[in-house]
Amino acid sequence: MPDLVTRRPQGLYCERGGFYIDPWRPVDLAVITHAHADHCRAGHGAYLAHHDGLGLMRARLGDGASLEGLAYGETRRLGDVSLSLHPAGHVLGSAQVRIEHRGEVWVVAGDYFVSGAGDCNTTCAPFEPVRCDVFVTESTFGLPIYRWAPQTEVLADMRTWWADCASQGKHALLMGYSLGKAQRLVAGLATADAPGPVLVHGAIAPLNAAYRAAGIALPDVESVTPETNFKALRGALVIAPPAVQGSRWAKALGPHSDAFASGWMRLRGARRRRGVDRGFVFSDHADWPGLLSAIRATEAQRVIVTHGDEGALVRYLTELGLQAEAFATEYGDETHGVEAAE
Repeated sequence: MPDLVTRRPQGLYCERGGFYIDPWRPVDLAVITHAHADHCRAGHGAYLAHHDGLGLMRARLGDGASLEGLAYGETRRLGDVSLSLHPAGHVLGSAQVRIEHRGEVWVVAGDYFVSGAGDCNTTCAPFEPVRCDVFVTESTFGLPIYRWAPQTEVLADMRTWWADCASQGKHALLMGYSLGKAQRLVAGLATADAPGPVLVHGAIAPLNAAYRAAGIALPDVESVTPETNFKALRGALVIAPPAVQGSRWAKALGPHSDAFASGWMRLRGARRRRGVDRGFVFSDHADWPGLLSAIRATEAQRVIVTHGDEGALVRYLTELGLQAEAFATEYGDETHGVEAAE
């Protein structure tokens, strides 16, 4: 039987269903796993995604885009296949795409995060493994060195750093990607016992609003505006996209310490190149143990690896006796999103 999903110049294609998944060139029908820019691109004729992510997609694509939403687990017949979406645990509305044809099941996971003990994400539905014959997985952090500490521990470290900044009369500038990462940081740090006020960059505020509109109980925090008087604030935590580093916008904060929250901070060289005062290992992608646990849970005997460290993961899975291969894609990493500095 021909493969249910193949790679074409436009993206990953399901011929029996007549649709593409996260295509990188314009197509008639795009099934979208989540709203990050490398997976959700403008120019498609119609879009199908989880309904919680539609607000984020509208913010990216504009009001003219033809968007349709499905609930998790809701089945839609497309051509000769049955399609359903299942939680990926990455960002609001992120989904794995399950495709079934004559008893054969493929799952295309997009980007995903596997929660472990001590993780506290309340900003999107947690990852749910889906049994399948073929699993298409990301490998953004597909090397054994990438292992995340419980997020509660990392957030506690961030809070200690922030309190130290406040005690020195400085603000704390915490940089993280605008969609997904920033919301996890707001949810974990803007609490009643916080060392000071929390503010967000203007690029983050509308994404926070989309989360709240979808029913996520995200703390209400102020946005930085030209009128924000940082001299009148004490020990503020400012969450902003990475592009603000060293900008006039950042200098307007006055005395401050800066930090970057990313899985890439696991590498000493990446921390050094970023040139921040602190690097916190904090990601919304699966780490190496998370990738392996997700793959095991699917019970798939064939695994197709996409963007990231494909080669290392393919070799490891082959050694385990699985049929493993890679698809070359045009997806990026977690740097995608609205990262403009103002």
